[in-house]
Amino acid sequence: MQGESRNLGGQAMKYRSVFDIIGPIMIGPSSSHTAGANRIGRAARSLLKGEPAWAHIRLYGSFARTYRGHGTDVALVGGLLGFNASDSRIPRALQIAREIGLKVEIHPDPNPVDHPNTVRVRLGNNDEVFELVGVSTGGGKVEIVELNQFPVRVSTDSPALLIFHLDRPGVIAQVAGLLAQRGINIAHMEVSRETVGGMALMIVEVDQAVPSPLLDRLASTPSITNVTRIEG
Repeated sequence: MQGESRNLGGQAMKYRSVFDIIGPIMIGPSSSHTAGANRIGRAARSLLKGEPAWAHIRLYGSFARTYRGHGTDVALVGGLLGFNASDSRIPRALQIAREIGLKVEIHPDPNPVDHPNTVRVRLGNNDEVFELVGVSTGGGKVEIVELNQFPVRVSTDSPALLIFHLDRPGVIAQVAGLLAQRGINIAHMEVSRETVGGMALMIVEVDQAVPSPLLDRLASTPSITNVTRIEG
């Protein structure tokens, strides 16, 4: 199906496929509250090296008010387990998590947030801990807006690299060079830092999946402390 334009309130909107209109295939009643939540859970899982051992989840806004009725809780936990939004195991995700020893805490939080479908996920195992804030923007689409205290803006529509590094001259050039050597095109890049010369986070959205050997090569680059990827 070719994209079509539709005018809503005087603003033209471009649909690339029928799924931008009817939403994704999924288990659950709401693309924002279930498919989007599931995608945030899978993004959080992808940040860890190895299986998660525990997860602390805080829900805000509409997520906090309706998470049981709309299945946001099971969709998120299903994502942490690696299930996609159409997986028939989603309704049993909390039970499955208990059975395999994944300890999950879910708390509604009344504090105001910028977007009504917001969740903070803190996830860890014996090796590392990651924390992200994600928002479900509708139709199963999501954005990561905070990662380990760094303000970011990452859509999960394309593969992305999250590279924690020291703020040193030449690090960005080294990353770009290694990607170019493998024929991987950069679609978008942004860098944020705590302080001059301190810790920094480079977000690199790319046009194709990054193979594991290249991840290892990037991780061994001087001044880079951690590299992980989010699959598109």
